[in-house]
Amino acid sequence: MPEQSNEVQALVARTREFVRREAIPIDDEFDGDIEAAGGDKVRARLQSAARVAGLLAPNGPVEYGGLGLTMSQRAPVFEEAGYSLFGPVALNVNAPDEGNVHLLDYVASSGQRDRYLKPLVEGKIRSAFAMTEPGPGAGSDPAALRTRAVKVTGGWLVNGHKHFITGADGADVFIIMARTSGEPGDNGGATMFLAPGDAEGIDVVRHIRTMDRSMLGGHCEVRFADLFVPDGDVLGGVDEGFRCAQVRLGPARMTHVMRWTGAARRAHEVAVRYAATRQAFGQRLADLGMAQQMIADNEIDLAATRALLRDACAELDTGAHAVKITSIAKTFAAEALCRVVDRATQLCGGAGVASDLPVAKIARELRPFRIYDGPSEVHRWALARRAVREVVGEQR
Repeated sequence: MPEQSNEVQALVARTREFVRREAIPIDDEFDGDIEAAGGDKVRARLQSAARVAGLLAPNGPVEYGGLGLTMSQRAPVFEEAGYSLFGPVALNVNAPDEGNVHLLDYVASSGQRDRYLKPLVEGKIRSAFAMTEPGPGAGSDPAALRTRAVKVTGGWLVNGHKHFITGADGADVFIIMARTSGEPGDNGGATMFLAPGDAEGIDVVRHIRTMDRSMLGGHCEVRFADLFVPDGDVLGGVDEGFRCAQVRLGPARMTHVMRWTGAARRAHEVAVRYAATRQAFGQRLADLGMAQQMIADNEIDLAATRALLRDACAELDTGAHAVKITSIAKTFAAEALCRVVDRATQLCGGAGVASDLPVAKIARELRPFRIYDGPSEVHRWALARRAVREVVGEQR
């Protein structure tokens, strides 16, 4: 990452010490399972400690108690938070809240900022971003959006079916993507709506059981049935939903990269320590050529991930959507960090798949990142189409 100011470097050091003192012991005791650790109760306890330490919401606007860091400044801080699976929860930089803070900060009206953004930054509420739908609805293809909002007197009625909505169980506010014009397959016609989690017409049907366990509120199936949203809770303008989503998508992908880089780094460091002490064939494992290659390849993948992240953050900090570089960085990082943790698992042998070391749980939590926020294949498809347009000017 680019050279940071003394203030940011000090913040990184404080975050490192805090995460090791407060988050890692709980994380390791409960094998990275946030619900087993206490769910919202442990969140409140960890965030209270972070607030006292002056570390809460490093991404949040200063007017609401956040630290107001730029994307480039966030990167090393979020990496240190991600060193523990519970670190992002503690600092209030976990998904989806972190991405929703960014979106609301850029798009929300003054009234919406006071009602929703302020308590979200302060850690008083949680949020969910409801876009993904069961097939044939929106997923990797947002234009397939089928949830619909119909105009009525004073507001809108929202009806639809969502799934894999992270944090939905216990969310105090939902940001809902619904179609207000056009038909599924059209590129426009979506609108974002804000709705309190306890509003009549919101039904969190179930938790979808996934391999990862560190996401507070789970990944849920949600139905909206005649949910009334007043006009004042339209977020960013009618039929402007897809445009507003671009404000959130690139930064949210990069903050995922930041957090998971920290987790992968922990797995790597655990494996290196293991290899430096484990004796095999009359010498340390770390002195064997094949082990050295895995350690070196991990160092390369971590460094390359940070380099792409640096470039993406620098472009985002100019105000650009940075669609191309964030897609490149997300795809590379998701695969590179999985390689890092896989090699760490292999280096640790049997201990690498046991709960005695944190490597196995990190592997479990990290693997879905190759799917979340866009599967690698979809990013490659989009990058290839963009490359054709840029090189030969083909329009399709």
